[in-house]
Amino acid sequence: MKFEGGAIPDLPPCDDDVSRLLYIHIPFCEELCPYCSLHRVRLDEDLAIKYHAALRREMALYRQKGYRFSGIYVGGGTPTVLIDELARTLQLARELFPVKSISAETNPNHLTDANISILKQAGVNRLSVGVQTFDDNLLKKTARYDKYGSGKEIADRLSRFAGRFDTLNADMIFNFPEQTESMLEADLTTLRQLRMQQITYYPLMVSTMTQRLMQETLGEVNFSREKRLFKQIIRKLEPFYDASSAWCFSRKKAAESLIDEYVVDFEEYAGLGSGAIGFLNGVCYANTFDIRRYISSLEQNNLPLQASRKFDLPDRMRYDFLMKLFSTKMNVNELEKKYAGRYFKTLWKEMAAFTLAGSFRYFPPDLHLTPRGRYLWVIMMREFFIAVNNFRDFCRKEAGVT
Repeated sequence: MKFEGGAIPDLPPCDDDVSRLLYIHIPFCEELCPYCSLHRVRLDEDLAIKYHAALRREMALYRQKGYRFSGIYVGGGTPTVLIDELARTLQLARELFPVKSISAETNPNHLTDANISILKQAGVNRLSVGVQTFDDNLLKKTARYDKYGSGKEIADRLSRFAGRFDTLNADMIFNFPEQTESMLEADLTTLRQLRMQQITYYPLMVSTMTQRLMQETLGEVNFSREKRLFKQIIRKLEPFYDASSAWCFSRKKAAESLIDEYVVDFEEYAGLGSGAIGFLNGVCYANTFDIRRYISSLEQNNLPLQASRKFDLPDRMRYDFLMKLFSTKMNVNELEKKYAGRYFKTLWKEMAAFTLAGSFRYFPPDLHLTPRGRYLWVIMMREFFIAVNNFRDFCRKEAGVT
């Protein structure tokens, strides 16, 4: 993803009823994990309180411009570090917009009766818990053991709060350096025993800078074994879970809900918060990564935009191609209608190449990813998010954020 500098236009007003998602970024964490390339900083409570006040101002500006959002996804960082502030922010969002579903991320140590009650009252119906692994040695190497407890303690917390939300998701990572097939098998067994409603199994996706930094503690990332580990995940989970995306597994016959990759269900989304990325009306944009500048901009009732790029029509088609098939299927008729019959005429080379590679099969009206195609999409989305992480690192450096 390439972003262009220079003058950044203000967001245009909105006067339609398109279903959009509101992404809210909370960058604060109690501790910083060594493999994480996301925009996050160590918690400063006074700054975080001011940050939430700025978020609420930013939401009001979007409302003034006529935007409506039917879904909310709160990511981080750790969104629940100041849970009362989060609840106030979500309450305002529900007052401003016709919100039908809210998904929020959290960490295992925040799974408490008090926090769960607050989140439920705030309207959260999907909670995604950053587990990553149940292996104690890996938890120690990733600096998570002391923060979140042993693998058994994390599993006990997940079991205790099962059924409290429409969806309780476990965020997992595979292909950690030193992660063996037996370690992965143990994690998969634990997830099966917990009967998790949803499991998102990310490949390790770290920016170039983070890869260099993590080599001292975790070692070098080995992509050559990634396919083998992913096939192991598929074999273990596929009998009990349906694919909500190339790497998200939802328990069979479970109620539909948001997944971590909201880009699958929403063609457009607004990014609110420092470092948040949005995609509206063909324009991909990013907010400033400087948290204090973010707050000061909104105190002056200015949107805190830092960079943007308008996608031309072929770029928008390619974006749709990547994201729609990431959900494991793509409705051909809908895309032809959206692009006035020009979709296949424009992307015929890409379609031919992926067909020859055995990536999908056509069952009218949908293209479906084959097992080969599913892993290919894991690779492409991994590289897509690594590129986004590299962009984040560049912006954080420009903003003087460490």
